[in-house]
Amino acid sequence: MRSPCRLPSLLLVTLATLAVSQRSPAFDDLSLILRHRVETAEGSGRYHTLTRQETWDPAKTAIIVCDMWDLHHCLNAVRREGEFAPRLEQLLQSAREQGVTIIHAPSSCMDFYEGHPARQRAQAAPPAANLPHEIGAWCHRIPEEERGKYPIDQSDGGEDDDVAEHAEWAAKLVAMGRNPKAPWKRQIDVLTVDADRDFISDQGDEVWNILEDCGIDNVILTGVHTNMCVLGRPFGLRQLAKNGKHVVLMRDLTDTMYNPQAWPYVSHFTGTDLIVGHIEKFVCPTITSDQRIGGEPFVFQHDTRPHVVFLIGEKEYRTNETLPRFALEQLGKDYRVSFVFADTTDRNQFPGIKALEDADILFVSVRRRTPPPEQLDVVRQHVAAGKPVVGIRTASHAFTLRGKPAPAGLASWPEFDAQIFGGNYSNHHGNKLIATVNIIPEHAGHPILDGVATAAFTSGGSLYVVTPLAAGTSPLLMGRVAGHGPEPMAWTFTRADGGRSFYTSLGYPDDFQTPAFVRILKNAIDWVAEETRADKASATADQCRIRRRSGVSVCYVRMGRHVAVAL
Repeated sequence: MRSPCRLPSLLLVTLATLAVSQRSPAFDDLSLILRHRVETAEGSGRYHTLTRQETWDPAKTAIIVCDMWDLHHCLNAVRREGEFAPRLEQLLQSAREQGVTIIHAPSSCMDFYEGHPARQRAQAAPPAANLPHEIGAWCHRIPEEERGKYPIDQSDGGEDDDVAEHAEWAAKLVAMGRNPKAPWKRQIDVLTVDADRDFISDQGDEVWNILEDCGIDNVILTGVHTNMCVLGRPFGLRQLAKNGKHVVLMRDLTDTMYNPQAWPYVSHFTGTDLIVGHIEKFVCPTITSDQRIGGEPFVFQHDTRPHVVFLIGEKEYRTNETLPRFALEQLGKDYRVSFVFADTTDRNQFPGIKALEDADILFVSVRRRTPPPEQLDVVRQHVAAGKPVVGIRTASHAFTLRGKPAPAGLASWPEFDAQIFGGNYSNHHGNKLIATVNIIPEHAGHPILDGVATAAFTSGGSLYVVTPLAAGTSPLLMGRVAGHGPEPMAWTFTRADGGRSFYTSLGYPDDFQTPAFVRILKNAIDWVAEETRADKASATADQCRIRRRSGVSVCYVRMGRHVAVAL
């Protein structure tokens, strides 16, 4: 069978002439926003999350669908695959209409497709003159990854099934005549294979031959599982990236094999986020499906995590080190977390601050920075929407200089403390004075103090002078240093826009070693997130009902069109 990419030269000339004179709108260039990460400074281990716009020629673009099998030994993996498969089918249909090449790669299933036109087409692609060394092998690591630590432990295989449910699922697979450890035989039939245009292959050399024969420079990888097959297969991200293809991961149409019972003990969805972050740092950029088919990026039904964005721009208290550790250890099970760090060479710039546009909660640890107006406007818009804000330590003087206006071209927000936290920061007591911190008895029952020992504790940081607080604040902690009156050290505030805020003047590096402070900070984030979490749960329930009525279930009534996975 002749490859559709190997047309006679006269026909190619004719088609090219027609394309120039009468180009169909369906084959317009693909406009994409690629997300990638750049280290804030060499060796820092912290990254700016950035985006860039690119335009791709669809004729030079392919989508590879990795291992979207009909069945899997992990029941939860089957459920999640069935949940996003309809969205992937919509994407593939749209991409074909735009002239993008589709390569289906259900590994170890080629026997099922023997004689299929799409399989024969893949086998017919002529050998490429530039076939990379070891393109037929798994790739477990590329040199760029040596600069970082792999973010999850997947040594247990990543299964996250309930033990009893997994045993029942294995028995079902056996009853179906399938190998419970490797039950796949074909690609999930929710995904259409176009016999006239698509390709089917699980071989690295065949896929490379197809790409070269079709003149494809740009490749989008989607499918499962991100941390294993999508990264490591012979046609996966690592092989394509290291061999010069312009490859991206479609990060919302993928899933990991990660068990939350393994390090770093975060939710399954946070495990996927960590792998996506690793890919964006060391392998390739990522995109989302809404860039091609509209709507919103796909989100799994059970991924109702509120999104917390940490805005960090201060050097004195090293919160660029303490907060990422806190977030991974305390928030990884319940929240989606992003970080926006101030630029190391221009202290007033916050690269990637537009991540805040998607935030449910803003967490501020900034000291006397005056960003460009358009960046500070992103913060203002978050607040104006009535969304929660949490601040620690220097957040009380985040966006104002001491007695000076912002430099030309930059912006300040002197009222931030009063408007957002109900605070009144004016100065601090001596750095050598150790503050004793006590719970205010009449507020001991507040949810933010749940599980916090009533005994006093100490903080090594200077005590901030903040009295008097605004009406509408509820102080929770009081601090004292020798020779001075008490000062509130943590409080809640309901803002004029109706949003919830929490502020604490704690946040000294040693405070993160104090269990009471860590518990208070985690409880505070939970408290400000209450309404957001309720809204997300309600929206998920509504979405579930709608999709049930439409026949596309994300509620595990059935998945795709497979009787085998009707539970």
